[in-house]
Amino acid sequence: MKGTALDILKQQLKDSPDLVCQPFLIDGRTCTLFYIPSIVDQAMLQKNIARFLLAESRTGSWDAFRRNLQQGTAFPVVYHAISDPEEAPVLIVQGKAVLHVDQTDDFYYFDTVQYQKRSIAESQNELVVTGPQEAFIEDIQSNLSLLRHKIRHPKLKMKEYIVGDYTNTLVYVVYIEGMPKTEVLAEIDSKLQSLSIDGIFGIGYVVEHFKESSTPFPIFQYTERPDAVAASLLEGRVCILMDGAPNAVIAPVTLFSLLQASEDYFQSPFAASWIRMVRFAFSLLSILLPSLYVAITTFHPQVLPAHLLITIASARERIPFSALTEALLMELTFEALREAGMRIPKPVGQTVSIIGGIVIGQAAVQAGIVSAPMVIVVSITGVASYIIPHLELGLIFRMLRFPFLILGGSMGLIGIFAGTFVLYAHLVHLRSFGAPYLQPVAPLVLSDWKDTLLRLSSPLMNKRSSAFSRIRHRRR
Repeated sequence: MKGTALDILKQQLKDSPDLVCQPFLIDGRTCTLFYIPSIVDQAMLQKNIARFLLAESRTGSWDAFRRNLQQGTAFPVVYHAISDPEEAPVLIVQGKAVLHVDQTDDFYYFDTVQYQKRSIAESQNELVVTGPQEAFIEDIQSNLSLLRHKIRHPKLKMKEYIVGDYTNTLVYVVYIEGMPKTEVLAEIDSKLQSLSIDGIFGIGYVVEHFKESSTPFPIFQYTERPDAVAASLLEGRVCILMDGAPNAVIAPVTLFSLLQASEDYFQSPFAASWIRMVRFAFSLLSILLPSLYVAITTFHPQVLPAHLLITIASARERIPFSALTEALLMELTFEALREAGMRIPKPVGQTVSIIGGIVIGQAAVQAGIVSAPMVIVVSITGVASYIIPHLELGLIFRMLRFPFLILGGSMGLIGIFAGTFVLYAHLVHLRSFGAPYLQPVAPLVLSDWKDTLLRLSSPLMNKRSSAFSRIRHRRR
């Protein structure tokens, strides 16, 4: 044998008891087929590869077989020559079948990957009443097929990357040719090409290498819905899919795009606009309501009507804590209940979190630890935080509630106004791959207001947002 390529392969895979080495004797020469049964399509392998090798072993000529092999006509399925023999072990553990030709360093591989996967089911975290129900799964090829089914056009492009020194994970960047801004594609390509990491097991591993450490706000949009990804691609945005991840990330984003839900586009413009206004209002309440309550009852009681002030004062008469301490205790308790409800098995998790909140709130009021108005305020705030469609943005809003509480409890409304100004200034300067985070408010782009607070009918939304796409012409 020329060289040691076969010895290197066997040495690297020597402690792999599930490796199959199947030799075929053709005209006195040996060809060896290597594969791992648990991750290959064995029916396809036996039908289109092994059967033809057996036929050649009975009546075949070695010279004719070598010639057909090099010309790509030896098998009825597509196969490729391996330029570097050291790649053969990596391809085998990725689910490929590798054929070695005797007395040479020639290797060929067949795409026979077939991992165990679950069937496509409906979305669990982005539920809609109307519209498509299917969601991404962990298998990358199934996810790409879902997108191909939505956008049937040759300009739908997919660029493949291998990420992770040990995991060798497939990552795809998906976009529609000509629509995204070139600097967005260039930045994503540069980051993925230079990404050096042992392994990735979730798409969040990739996202963290793009995100600026100076902001807690998400610069990607997570989604598990193929229709949401397809709609974003038509807006000129870029999607990143990863093998093993049942969701995708979309970039760039704005704050207002993160506050939009898929169902907004499956309802009438009037219903969608009303729901959006409610969503935006309660999103603000999820940050500011507890701090406003604490600031007003502590520093500015004159703002409240006399009857309401008397009711709140009487409810707080026996409470041993300040309004700030009371709010912090209730908010932390609510956060603990919410987290416990997520970790407890699903059949009982929601029941425990709801009943736990009611029982603890009622017991705390009767014990004189917290006041009834505070329980109401915290409950409304908790419900408001669930109205935010994007999970990561909702987590940031919940986190911001505590700094605003401290500002409101220590400096009153002045502290809240100062905190709001600092937050607004941060958001104004924030960029997601060059897209202003607060567009179309800052900068003011009136044409983009057709799909922000309100959702106008589709014929009126005749331009793409300049934050996402370099093509602004009328949608067809």
